[in-house]
Amino acid sequence: MYNYILKRILLMIPTLLGAAFLVFFLLRLIPGDVCELRLAGTGLYVDPEEIKLCREKLGLEKPMFMQFIDFLIGIVTFDLGESMWTGKPIMYEMGLRFELSLQIAIMATITSILIAIPLGTISAIKQDTWIDYIVRSFSIAGIAIPSFWYGILIILGLLIFTQSWFGEPWMPPLDYVPIWVDPWRNLSQLIWPALATGYRYSAVATRMTRSAMLEVLREDYIRTARAKGLLEKIIINRHALKNSLLPVVTVIGIEFAFLMGGLVVTEQVFNLNGLGKLFVESVMSSDYAMTQALVMVVVMIFVFTNFLVDIMYAWLDPRIRYA
Repeated sequence: MYNYILKRILLMIPTLLGAAFLVFFLLRLIPGDVCELRLAGTGLYVDPEEIKLCREKLGLEKPMFMQFIDFLIGIVTFDLGESMWTGKPIMYEMGLRFELSLQIAIMATITSILIAIPLGTISAIKQDTWIDYIVRSFSIAGIAIPSFWYGILIILGLLIFTQSWFGEPWMPPLDYVPIWVDPWRNLSQLIWPALATGYRYSAVATRMTRSAMLEVLREDYIRTARAKGLLEKIIINRHALKNSLLPVVTVIGIEFAFLMGGLVVTEQVFNLNGLGKLFVESVMSSDYAMTQALVMVVVMIFVFTNFLVDIMYAWLDPRIRYA
C-alpha cells in the first residue's frame, strides 16, 4: 500500500509538468497584451516606450523558455509572483477567494451525497415502482436544468416568501464573512448556492448510485446472503451499498474538483467573489500570471482528488489490493 502511494505521488510530477507546459504556452497564443490593455484601455495615446517598459517590468521581454522556468520555480516555491493587472501578489488575490470557493464546494458536495446515495439506493431497491419513477424524474430534472437557473429560482422564491410572510423581502448577504467569525451570516449567504449546485450534481450521482446498486443486487453473493436468511437491511447496508459506491465516489470526486473553479455563472447570480469570477477577470485582462496560476491550482486539486479516490477504493472494496 505504501509503495503504491509513493508511486502515485511520483506520477503526479510528470502530470503537473505536462499541465504546466500546456497552460503556459497555450495562454501565449491568446491575442491581446496586458500592457496595452492597462495603458491604452482609456482610449488615449500611449507612448510605445511606456508599453515596452511595462513589458520589461512584468518580465514579458524575457525569452519564452526563461519565463517558463520562472513559472516552474514559482510553483515549487509557492511564490507565484504578482498579478500583471492589479500588481498585487497572486497568492493574496487567490487567498481572498479560495476560502469562499472551498466552502461552497464542500457544502455542495455534502448536499450532493446526502441526496444522491439515499435516493439512488431507494430507487434501485424499488425498481420500476412509482418511487423509482419519481426519483428518476427528479434526477433527470437536475441534469437538464443548469445550477445557475436553480439559483435564480431560489432568489425569487426567497423574495416572494419573505415578502408574503414577513412583509418585506429578504436577500442573502452580499459581503463574505468567514464561518468562524459569524457562522449565521456565513451560512445564510452560502447555503443557497450550495443547495443549487449540490442538487445539480446530485442528479448524476443519483443515477450512478442506482445503476451500480442494481448491478450489485444481481450478484451471486447477494442471492447467497438472501438464501442464508439475512435481513434485507443488513444485505443492503453491509454488502450491496458499500460495493456499489466505487463509481459513485469517482463521480463525486470529479464534481468536487470542478466545483472549485467551475461555478462562474452561479457566482455571478449570487454575487460571490470566488475563484471562477477571478478566472474570468484574469482571462479578460490577459493577465497571464494570474490565469496560469489559477489553472494550475485547479489541476492540482483534480490530481490530488483523484489520488484520494484511488486510496478510498481499497477501503470500500477489500478485493482491491495495491502492490
